[in-house]
Amino acid sequence: MTRFGDRSRVVPDGLGIRRRRRERGWSQRDLVRAICDAHERATGRRIVFNLNLLHHVEEECEPIDYATVVLVAAGLGCDPVDLVAD
Repeated sequence: MTRFGDRSRVVPDGLGIRRRRRERGWSQRDLVRAICDAHERATGRRIVFNLNLLHHVEEECEPIDYATVVLVAAGLGCDPVDLVAD
């Protein structure tokens, strides 16, 4: 099993993230809302997640902190490791 630290930079599977989002019939804005809601349920704190970051992740597979992948996975209800490119 691969282990990542929260601040480890990883290359996300942008196409996989977009596919999962579209399977739910969600816009990028819907996924951002789901990410913020999941974080609030888990921690009791509201966060602001940047819509532009999500766009760059999906379109350009921009490297991001693993902690960000964890947030996206929480919004999608999946395992974060599944959202990291091979």
